[in-house]
Amino acid sequence: MDFGHFKHAICSAIADNMNMMRSEHRSRPAEFTYRHARRLFGYAQKTADELFESLKSSRNGLRLEQVKERQKSFGLNEITGAGKVSALKILLKAFHNPFNYLISTLAVVSYLTDDLRAAILMAVMVVLSVLLTFVQELRSSRAAEGLSAMVRTNATVVRGGDIAHKFEIPISQLVPGDLIYLSSGDMVPADVRLLSAKHLAVSQSALTGESIPVEKTAERDDGVMKDLPELRNICFMGSNIASGAALAIVLHTGPETYFGSIAKTLVGARVETSFDKGIHGFTRLMLKFMFVMVPLVFFINGFTKGNWSDAFLFAVAIAVGLTPEMLPMIVTANLAKGALAMSKKKVIVKRLNAIQNFGAMDVLCTDKTGTLTEDLVVYGGSYGPFGNEDDFVLQHACLNSLFQNGLKNFLDVALIEHARTIAMAAALEDYHLIDELPFDFERKRMSVLVEEKGGRRVLICKGATEEVIAVCTAARNQSDTMALNPESKELCHATARLMNERGLRVIAIAMKELPATQKGCELSDETDLILLGYVAFLDPPTKESAFGAIQALARYGVAVKILTGDNERVTKKVALEVGLNVDAVLLGHQIAAMSDEELKVAVEKTAIFAKLTPDQKQRIIHALHDGGHVVGFIGDGINDAPALRAADVGISVNNAVDIAKEAADIILLEKSLMVLEEGVVEGRKVFGNIIKYIKMGASSNFGNVFSMLGASLLLPFLPLRPVQMLTQNLLYDFSQIAIPLDQVDAEYLEKPRKWEIEGIQRFMVFMGPVSSIFDYATFGLMWFYFKANSPQSQGLFQSAWFVEGLLSQTLIVHLIRTRRIPFLQSRASTPLLVTTAIVMAVGLYLPFSSFGASLGFVPLPLTYFPWLVGILVLYCVLAQLVKVWFTKKYGYH
Repeated sequence: MDFGHFKHAICSAIADNMNMMRSEHRSRPAEFTYRHARRLFGYAQKTADELFESLKSSRNGLRLEQVKERQKSFGLNEITGAGKVSALKILLKAFHNPFNYLISTLAVVSYLTDDLRAAILMAVMVVLSVLLTFVQELRSSRAAEGLSAMVRTNATVVRGGDIAHKFEIPISQLVPGDLIYLSSGDMVPADVRLLSAKHLAVSQSALTGESIPVEKTAERDDGVMKDLPELRNICFMGSNIASGAALAIVLHTGPETYFGSIAKTLVGARVETSFDKGIHGFTRLMLKFMFVMVPLVFFINGFTKGNWSDAFLFAVAIAVGLTPEMLPMIVTANLAKGALAMSKKKVIVKRLNAIQNFGAMDVLCTDKTGTLTEDLVVYGGSYGPFGNEDDFVLQHACLNSLFQNGLKNFLDVALIEHARTIAMAAALEDYHLIDELPFDFERKRMSVLVEEKGGRRVLICKGATEEVIAVCTAARNQSDTMALNPESKELCHATARLMNERGLRVIAIAMKELPATQKGCELSDETDLILLGYVAFLDPPTKESAFGAIQALARYGVAVKILTGDNERVTKKVALEVGLNVDAVLLGHQIAAMSDEELKVAVEKTAIFAKLTPDQKQRIIHALHDGGHVVGFIGDGINDAPALRAADVGISVNNAVDIAKEAADIILLEKSLMVLEEGVVEGRKVFGNIIKYIKMGASSNFGNVFSMLGASLLLPFLPLRPVQMLTQNLLYDFSQIAIPLDQVDAEYLEKPRKWEIEGIQRFMVFMGPVSSIFDYATFGLMWFYFKANSPQSQGLFQSAWFVEGLLSQTLIVHLIRTRRIPFLQSRASTPLLVTTAIVMAVGLYLPFSSFGASLGFVPLPLTYFPWLVGILVLYCVLAQLVKVWFTKKYGYH
């Protein structure tokens, strides 16, 4: 069952501690967590015989008939989640959106009223929107399916009942009560209780964030309340056997494992992100205006003109005019441009919406192991008993690691690698192994007896600081040996604790000379040792990019918080090295005791969260959402998948486990966090251009409708025919298709940008009527000066207002796209300049063309154009003044 291919173990979701189980969670049903955890605590405290009785098993394993019965009862040992959702259901769900319903309805009405062009345009917009959402949801559903694919391997099982037989079977065939063998390199295939274990160390790094494998033993639990991962005799599905061997009995399989609980967090609808909320909010705003303005225009024209058929067509045209039907295409084009820009920086954008969320993000939460750190153990220094640096300690630690038998753990490998880099390996060749005292979890230390070339024999002991110091009666202090009394022993312990607080993992090294005639060593020889000192290890930060990235994000208004399962000392050490504030640290057990409201307050003033379960990571993200934040999360382990999915933008790295990459929205192909700054800037550019279109379209369309409302009351004819209005709207939309290629002002990129629907509504109300002022001026000009004041002369009136309305709408593109003075202080991109120039030229030409005549236009007198220039200049000046005033009063949105 070798699974050493994976650097990160596939892990199960971590259980909450018992206090957390009694609190309310929105991420997972409390009933499931409490029931499951209570049973595991019970199993941990049973004897082997009690386990067999409870699970109706035996020391020879299950009988074959029992296996068949349990497979029917419990099903396969597979992670099935909530079941596979058909592509058709996902497609139908993708269509379920108010904006899609609105545009589809208008498309149908346009088709029935013989406006085929408008119908086709709007249908294309709906298809683009639906396909984008469909692809996102389909990818999301595959995340849960990826869980099953990742754990397909074999297990060595004992079955037979009366006579024990060993079998190699697919792990999907395991059932509760099965006896399985585990050995180095294996993946734990279910939640199991150990029956026997020899030198067993289990890697739970992806489960808890701890880089170092933890000791596991078959001894009964003492019943003291603790987090479930700390149970020494329970191994969880997906963790890896780093060293040793064991016999275990299966407790839970498939969906009943903690690993299975993660699948339940990855199916179903994703949390509504900042982008989704913004689009939905804008849709509701447009519907609100439409439900007021369209019926009003319809009834006014019906009663005043007496032609209800024309009034209906005109109302439909108003509805289309109010609707920014190009929004789906503009949004998609902007997001695709951002994704393309990020791909050049070796960043894969899996879900386009994540680009905008990236720019709106004001809090970035990150796991520590594998993201801020390299997820590897490296040598961090050797120190004497009282903290002085001492290579003598390193030499003896290397001798111990080099000569010990069996699989060497991460610490041994780090020591030996360091010895090679400093050319110490040659000096170690002067020794050879005589005997060994293997490690066990009761002593928490191991020793080797080595002989030097001259015949001197030395016992070298290595292990946990407390256990090693306990068997020492002397200490080597800078070449001198001194006796240890209680006070000096406490000083040794304090030195080790201080190193722990600096984020270092510490093991103690001691020695004792034995007679040259002694052939071997016994446990009794591990007494009266001389404490040499300590060897320290650390999980270093990710090169220099972590510090630089965090400083860059801070400049752009993004706060960084660490969410990790590792202990607080190591986490604080890493946080200091990457430039984070470590004054406030919140631990998992403290979060478990908090209500949602208390946590909402606590997350605002805390940057470091340690000893967390996956549920707690997810709960912190929910608390930040409740506080109005747009949250990003970086993680690379299975335990990060729920948080990745809950965040507005989930970010993973290329060497992450597959399920983390599936749950993420963005994947960094290179482990340089500096690209995060570029992602934030790109996201803000994308959002800036989307908001440009929305503000341009919404304010301009509102102004037009406001003008038409007044014209409908005053004029004996329609101010614009429906086909003329739709043509104007189509040309105006074309003028904005290059917005995704436009630049964004540098000051706009300085802080996070979020959807502010109230701000958009306020902008519409203030800017829309500005255009109406000059629309009414045009009405007066045509009515009184050019005498276009009867149904017979309505063609001239409509032609003049069409040109003035189109040119003013097109010019407003350049006014609204920047807070600066357009053309002088900020110039649009060349593509946008070209499209707006083309539209203005077409608008001026239409009244003089045969195609324009088919739309009801007539040539305009040349004397109209000086008036037109004056109206447009005054309009631009007033619009600029209102924009500047609005920006000062309400901010730059």
